[in-house]
Order: sequence, then structure tokens, then C-alpha cells
Amino acid sequence: MKSKQRKNLFGVVLLAGTAISLFFVPWILVKAWILPLPDSVQAQVDEAISHGFDGMIVYVDKAGKPPEFYTGGWKDRDARIPAEPDSLFKIASISKLYVAVSIAKLAKAERLSLDNTVADYFPDLVGKFPYAEQITVRMMVQHRSGIPNFTSNPAFWQNEQENGKHALDFALSMPTSFAPGEGYEYSNTNYLLLRQLIKNIVGYDHFQFIKEEILIPLKLTNTFGSIQDVDLDDVMSGYYVGIPDDFKENENGMLATAEDVGRFIRALNDGSVFDEGEQAIYSSIYVYEHGGLVPGYQSLAEYHKDIDTVVVQFINTTDFEGYEWNLSEITINRIVEILKQRQ
Repeated sequence: MKSKQRKNLFGVVLLAGTAISLFFVPWILVKAWILPLPDSVQAQVDEAISHGFDGMIVYVDKAGKPPEFYTGGWKDRDARIPAEPDSLFKIASISKLYVAVSIAKLAKAERLSLDNTVADYFPDLVGKFPYAEQITVRMMVQHRSGIPNFTSNPAFWQNEQENGKHALDFALSMPTSFAPGEGYEYSNTNYLLLRQLIKNIVGYDHFQFIKEEILIPLKLTNTFGSIQDVDLDDVMSGYYVGIPDDFKENENGMLATAEDVGRFIRALNDGSVFDEGEQAIYSSIYVYEHGGLVPGYQSLAEYHKDIDTVVVQFINTTDFEGYEWNLSEITINRIVEILKQRQ
């Protein structure tokens, strides 16, 4: 083949490859990212709804100013009820912050040791989990235990509500991710065990401890441990792309209003959630902001020190194989940029 022919063929192949790659580009993310920044948070919320989210709540707490609430879309799309700022929402893994604070409080009170192991606190797991004698409480809090994530087991999702009642079994059937302390992997199993550890130590449900040690002192009256503890009419509906069902009735742990989560995030970051000596322990083991994701519900709770502002974003549309999580991150980043520009 002559040189000119080879060049022409290469050009055709390159053009075809480019066309194919462009076909798979998530254009909705590109669009959401490059659109001109709106002038207001409400305009950004409205824009996010136009990208396909069913409903959205945003809470903004700028230090020294009254809190702000923004909503868009539906609380219940079938009943055509607009999103309401005081709706309860399933906060999913944001609850890990409350658990980590509880662990720090118990460690300061010397009711547990961060350096004790799974074998110390769960002797029945020796022989079931490799490295049970080496995995410490500190490693579990920090996701450095190597304990596999039960939600990464495809079998768990075949009947998530029923399987959630024995979620540990789905971790036990998986190989260890890495030797203790030699890697990082976000694992819901760590916090499944930590919640049980709190219960074992205090002698009652871990959420009751959270209520006594965190919620009551902070006067957070709109945070709950279970869907069983609330009026369903107060809960924002949750949707999964391509599925007509409302996931509101599913049991997924803690629920709260955006304001309650925001006030907790403020207290976490300014230290008012802690008694003396507890914050130093907490700072050595966990983070100060978090996100949450369960079917129908995704949430982000952030504190931005440079503008001394808490932002909480609730969105009731999910798709674990799609772009909704990335789109939600783009959205909150744009909201934060709007807040910075209006300083």
C-alpha cells in the first residue's frame, strides 16, 4: 500500500473512531457543565430539573444570615405535589457522619478503643472474616479495613429490601479487598459493623445513642432512624430512572430534613457537636462532609470554609448505571460557585 493510501485509510479510521466516541459522550453532563452560570441558586435548581431530575431541595446556611431554601420539581410526581423544603428525605450514607461522631464520643469516654479489633468486639466473626484479629475499629471508620462492601455484591440487589436484613452474609461471601491498612475501599459493611458495635456497647439501638448524644443537644427534631418512625406523607418520593415505582416506602435507614442535615454539618464543622477532647479524635478518623445514595434518593452535604457556608442538596432521582450522580455533583458545584460570586 502506498504512503498516500495509508494516510487516507488512517484518516478514515480516525474519523470513524472519533464519530463513535462522540456517540458515547454523556452530552447531558457536558451541557450541564458548560452552560453559562445562572444568576441565582433558584435558577440553577430550575436548570437541574430541566436536565431530568424529578425533584430537588437545596438548603444554604451562610454564617450570620438566615438559612435559605430552594426547591424545584416534584415531591410526589404522580400526585403532582411540588417539592417542599421541609420534606423528610432518606439521607443514606450521610448517616455515616453521625456514626463516626458516635464512635469518637465512645472512644473519648473510653467505652471502646479505636485500636481494638474485629476479633475483640465480634469474636463470632473470627474465621469468617480473614484478618479479623488485625482489623481495628479505626480501620473500619476510615474504610481501610479491607472488608468487602456488601452492596458491591450483585446478588444483594436481587431483593435489596429482604437482603438488607442479613446484609453481612453478602460481604462474607466475597473475597477480602486487601490486607488491613494497606488500601482504601469505601465499604458499607464497615458501618454496618460499627452500628452494631455501638449497640453492643451501649446496650440499645445505635440510633437512640445518636439521638441522645447528637440530635437532642443540637435540637434537631426532624431527624429519624427509620421509615417506620415517620408519617409517609412527610417523606419526599423517590424515583429510579426507567422504573415507575415510588421507592418512598422502602427501609433505607435515617431520614431528615435538609435543614436538620445542614445544622448538623454546621455543628460538625464548628465543633459544637463535640464535648471536650472528642473533636481531636474525630478529626483523626473521619471526614467533615458526605454524600448519600440509595434507590430513589441522592444527597450531598458540604461545608465550604472559604465562604463559611453549608450547602445541602437533595435529589429524588437516581440511576446507578447512569449519569445522575455526576449530574448532581456538577449541580452542587455550580450552586457553590453562584454563592461565591455573590459574596
